[in-house]
Amino acid sequence: MRVLTAGESHGPAVLCLVEGLPAGLEIAKDRINRELARRQRGYGRGGRMKIERDEVEILSGVRHGLTLGSPVTLVVRNRDHANWADVMSPQVVPEADRTAAISKRERTSPRPGHADLAGALKYMTKDLRNIIERSSARDTAARVAAGMLVQALLDVFGVEVRSHVVRIEGAAVEGDVSFDQMAASALSDVGCIDEAVAGRMRASIDAAKKDGDTVGGEIEMAARGLPPGIGSFAQWTLRLDGLLAQALMSVPSVKAVAAGRGFDAGRLRGSVFHDQIGFAPPRGFTRPSNNAGGIEGGVSNGEEIRVRAVVKPIPTLMKRLPSVDLRTLEPSPAAIERSDTCVVPAAAVVGEAMVRIVLAQALLETYGGDSRDEVLAHFEGTRDLRASTFGFGENPNR
Repeated sequence: MRVLTAGESHGPAVLCLVEGLPAGLEIAKDRINRELARRQRGYGRGGRMKIERDEVEILSGVRHGLTLGSPVTLVVRNRDHANWADVMSPQVVPEADRTAAISKRERTSPRPGHADLAGALKYMTKDLRNIIERSSARDTAARVAAGMLVQALLDVFGVEVRSHVVRIEGAAVEGDVSFDQMAASALSDVGCIDEAVAGRMRASIDAAKKDGDTVGGEIEMAARGLPPGIGSFAQWTLRLDGLLAQALMSVPSVKAVAAGRGFDAGRLRGSVFHDQIGFAPPRGFTRPSNNAGGIEGGVSNGEEIRVRAVVKPIPTLMKRLPSVDLRTLEPSPAAIERSDTCVVPAAAVVGEAMVRIVLAQALLETYGGDSRDEVLAHFEGTRDLRASTFGFGENPNR
């Protein structure tokens, strides 16, 4: 299964192409749209979210609510494009009109921490608009749509994915949060399950906004129901934790990823960190802890998948940082784009989508088939064979 996205932040739309989904999966637009709405909400979001009302259009690969096995094309229109039609026109326009359009939205002073300068050097342009439009986090709308599309495949295996916000600046939830507790994060405008901590998070966002600054934090994603044996240590490109890390690091503003309690691993002894193994029929193998985050040696071990990601403060600051104008090479304050103060709650929703995509790809790698029923038959046959081989019934947690 392959997921590709396209589109610019202020172009007509962002698009997603998903190849390799089996036929017969149930797809509901309303389900995708609810997830797109989750991504747009969140304390600390900026003016763009007041303009957009993201809704998905399904252009191919689905008939009467069921996948066909052919590529699925998703489109999320950009309502703000109407205000940028001349700036982002793909058509050749007269030179005078082109100059006027470029100057209206021109940016030449790169923002520290953004793709601006690195992209300008890569593509050899002084017009940062060419970099800003595709490197923008607007692309994550397409990813979220794709993530909820492939949830239809995860449903076949009984896999659920949730998230919550662990930290925004200095305000943090202490201790472990269960999968069931994570459901409460959807009711919070900061994605936090603890309202007392959520209040401190809002205060941090308010203070940063007043200062013209931004704040970051930490998010956790969890997947329940993933069977053991997904991923592989046979080749480094197949390790499940590596695939999850790459996918999450691709999310704009994410700067660190860890499986389970990986951020603490360097401070603990092995006797404390590693999850002891027991056996209790009919359930099978048991663990009193899940510090490994459900992955050992790059392979799922049957426990919940847990991954955390650190989200940096976004690089568009109203209190502009020092930079250099690419036209003159003279000192200049960094460019300003309409932006957010905090994107951590939205990043958690995007993180869920990336976890869904990776798990769906890995499940198909193990239990491939051209139709839903074929995939399910492969899964059930492997599950029964594993149970008879090791002498236990189906894991009740699944």
